[in-house]
Amino acid sequence: MGLSAPAIGARKVRNGHDPLVMVTAYDAPGARVASDAGADLILVGDSVAMVVLGYDDTLQVTVDDMVHHTAAVARAEPDCHIVGDLPWMSYHVSAEETVRNAARLMRAGAHSVKLEGGRKRLPMVERIIAAEIPVMGHIGLTPQSVHAMGGFKVQGKQAEQARKLIQAAKSLAHAGCYAIVLEGVPVRVAEAVTEAVEIPTIGIGAGMHCDGQVLVYHDLLGIEDRFTPKFVRRYADLKTASTDAVRAYAADVRSGAFPSHDEAYHMVDAEADELLGLYGSD
Repeated sequence: MGLSAPAIGARKVRNGHDPLVMVTAYDAPGARVASDAGADLILVGDSVAMVVLGYDDTLQVTVDDMVHHTAAVARAEPDCHIVGDLPWMSYHVSAEETVRNAARLMRAGAHSVKLEGGRKRLPMVERIIAAEIPVMGHIGLTPQSVHAMGGFKVQGKQAEQARKLIQAAKSLAHAGCYAIVLEGVPVRVAEAVTEAVEIPTIGIGAGMHCDGQVLVYHDLLGIEDRFTPKFVRRYADLKTASTDAVRAYAADVRSGAFPSHDEAYHMVDAEADELLGLYGSD
């Protein structure tokens, strides 16, 4: 399981702790890579909609989708804390439905859940926590609000917007969240939020002053290359490497170079001769 939610909640860099490392994963192989690489947390993110399922935004992914992918990650038994992302409209209608959806992710193998939004989500956060389910908050650029925000735009660029983000973070911490994702906010704003709360902040496009960082698996490995946000650093180019590998395989198949004698199964000579004899008698 790795770190518990309370243990993560105590990981403030200003108190001498190392920054938290979170990466998304959506299946067992990705979970094993994250675990073997030493990540602290795996986020089974609703970003699965865009990088795995082919949608243009995160709004199409369902609770069933998230349960499916959370379970796949959990079956790998990674040495990481698994965060299940609550998708759009899974925590917006009623507290009872919200808790039920959070419980589904926990039963699938999550160790906590994440939801987007600030003070307006406090009643849902409190109800989930009352059900003994740890909650990670998410403020700033919240992709599930893409239409209300008018696109994927940096948030908190004006002083009053920044003040509201700081207040939202304080409210989420007071409600019992053990950590908060800060996405798409200016460096100074993320620094102010991080200083204002006693729980760790985990940044994505929020600069270097957060208590941790998260990147999407497919972005940092260069598997997804159609769009590169400013905050993404690519640590590999697996899209090119994979394309080259499949191209080489295709060429070998077409030329007859694959499979070779050593890559095939063979009968002992006596059995092969008997088979040929049987075949020849027909």
